[in-house]
Amino acid sequence: MTESQSGEDQVWMTTAMLKAYAHPLRRQMIRLFARREHLRAADVAEDLGVAPNSASFHLRVLADAGLIEEAPEHARDRRDRVWKSRKGSINLGGPEHPVPDEALGTAMVRSLAEDHQEMMARVIAWTPEYLSGRATEIHAAFSQRMVRLTESEFDAVMERVQEVITEAVDAHDPNDPDGRPWQIDILAADDTI
Repeated sequence: MTESQSGEDQVWMTTAMLKAYAHPLRRQMIRLFARREHLRAADVAEDLGVAPNSASFHLRVLADAGLIEEAPEHARDRRDRVWKSRKGSINLGGPEHPVPDEALGTAMVRSLAEDHQEMMARVIAWTPEYLSGRATEIHAAFSQRMVRLTESEFDAVMERVQEVITEAVDAHDPNDPDGRPWQIDILAADDTI
C-alpha cells in the first residue's frame, strides 16, 4: 500500500484486480502460488478442497485481472493449462495513484488485515512450543521496535525492506529441499492513528 516501492515491476491495482482479490477463495489461491511456483486447476482443487471446475473458473478470473499468468513452459502438452503468479510488486494506491474504487480498496485492506490476524493467531499458538523448547525449528518471528523517523525516512526504510526481500527471493534456489514458504507481514503505524 505504500508508494515507496519503485521499479519497472511495480503495478498499481486496477478495479479488476481489486474485485478478483476480494474473493476469499482467490486469496487462498494467491497464497497457494507462494508455496508452489506453478499450478494446474487440478492442483488447486486438490490442495484447497474445491471442485476442479470451480478452481478453473477462479484461476481464469485471477488471470483476466492480471494477478496470475499462464506458464506454458511447465505444460505437458498444448491442452495443459498451467498458471504462475505475476512477478513484481502490486500496490493498492495512494495520493499519487489513488485507488480506482475506494470501496473495493477498503474491502481489500480489511481482507489483508484478516489474513494478517489469522497469521498472528498461528504465531501465537506456536510460540509456547518454541519458548518451552518443545519445538526447535523456527517457524515464525515476531518483533517490535519503536523508531522516530520522518515520513521520507520511513518510506526509505520500507523501500529497503522490499529490496532486501526481493534480493532474498531472487537468490533462493527453488530446488533447495529446505526451502519453504514464509508469509512476511510488516506492520507499522505512527502514533497519530
